[in-house]
Amino acid sequence: MLQPHQGPIAGAHYLPTTPETCLWGRLPNRSHAPVLRVRSGETVTIDTLSHEGILEDQGRDPVGYLKQYDVPADGVLADARDLAASDVAHDYDDDGPHVVTGPITVNGAQPGDLLRVDVLDLTIRAPYGFVSSRHGYGALPGEFPLTPVDTGPGSDPRAYGSVCHFTEVASSGGRLYGVLPFGAGRAARFPLAPFLGLMGVAVDTDEMVHSVPPGGHGGNLDINELQVGSSLYLPVQLPGAGFYAGDPHYAQGDGEVALTALEAPLRATLRLTVIPAAQAATLIGAGEAPLAETATHWIPVGLDADLNEAMRRAVRAAVDFLARTQGMPRDTALAYLSAAADFEVSQVVDAVKGVHCLIRKADFPAQI
Repeated sequence: MLQPHQGPIAGAHYLPTTPETCLWGRLPNRSHAPVLRVRSGETVTIDTLSHEGILEDQGRDPVGYLKQYDVPADGVLADARDLAASDVAHDYDDDGPHVVTGPITVNGAQPGDLLRVDVLDLTIRAPYGFVSSRHGYGALPGEFPLTPVDTGPGSDPRAYGSVCHFTEVASSGGRLYGVLPFGAGRAARFPLAPFLGLMGVAVDTDEMVHSVPPGGHGGNLDINELQVGSSLYLPVQLPGAGFYAGDPHYAQGDGEVALTALEAPLRATLRLTVIPAAQAATLIGAGEAPLAETATHWIPVGLDADLNEAMRRAVRAAVDFLARTQGMPRDTALAYLSAAADFEVSQVVDAVKGVHCLIRKADFPAQI
C-alpha cells in the first residue's frame, strides 16, 4: 500500500487527495479556487484516488466493502476512507463517479495557450482494483450486468445490481499483471499498463460540469496511450488553466466496453508547461480538441456523442495536424492516414465517445 505522504514523492510539489483538494463527480469551472499553484515547467506529484470501493452502490464504506474480498482494514487507503466518511457532496444518480483532484493554477497560462502535461511517473498505490458494470451503462446497456435492478424513485443505490469484479495485482518476471478470477481455480492474467483516464483544464462556465463526458477541456478522455513518457496538450480556457487529474487505471482495453477499466489508485508525477498561443496554433489550430503524444506517435483526437462523428472528427484532426506540422497537402494527408495510421476507439461508455489516431513519427523523418 502506498499511503498518502509515504514513500518516494518525486515532484517539486505534492498534492494528496483530501476532502479539501478534490471534487467528486464534477469538474472544476471558473468558480473553483485553486488548491495548488505552480510555475510553468514545474512538476507535481498527485496521489489520485479511484472511485471504486467508495461509491454508494458499494456502501460508501471501503473498509466494509473490501472486507468481503479479504482485504484487511490496513489494506485500505487512508484517503479512500477519509473521503468516503466525509461530507463531500456526491449524488450517485446525478453526478459522475470520478474523484477529481485539483484545480491547479499554472502561473502564466491564458486562454489560447496550451497546457502540456508530461506524464513522468505512475506508481500503483494498492495491490488490487475493480472492473465494474452498472445498469444502464457500458457498450451493452440492457444486456449487462446480468443482475436484477431497482432504480425506481427513492430506491437505494445498493440495490442497483452493479457487478464489480475484484482484480488482484500479481508480479511475474519483473512485470505486474491483473488477475481476474473466473470458474474454479481459473483466472485471466493480463499486463498492467497504468494511465490516468482523466486529465483536463477548468471549463469557462459557472455551471456545474459533469465528470463523465470528455471535451475540448480534456477530462475523461480514457486514452490508454497516456502512459509514462506520454504528453497531453490541453487548450486553456481560463487564466491559470486549472489543471486536474483523476480516474486512475491500471489497465484498459480500447473501447472500455464493460463501463470501467481496471480502476485503481495511482501516484502520478506530472510536469505542467504552458505553450504560448502562437506556438499552440501550429499544433492544433483553433484548439477544439486535445492532442496526445508518445515517444513514437502523434495522437489527434475526435470526440462526439455519435461514434461515427467522433471518427470523422478524428480524421479531420489528423489531416489538420499533418498539414500544420509537416506541411503535407490535405489530400495527401488523407491518403497517408488511410494507408498507414490506426484509428482506435478510446471508449464508448462516457456519453461523448472518443476516437484517437496513431500517427507514427518514424514515417516523417526530419528534412535534410
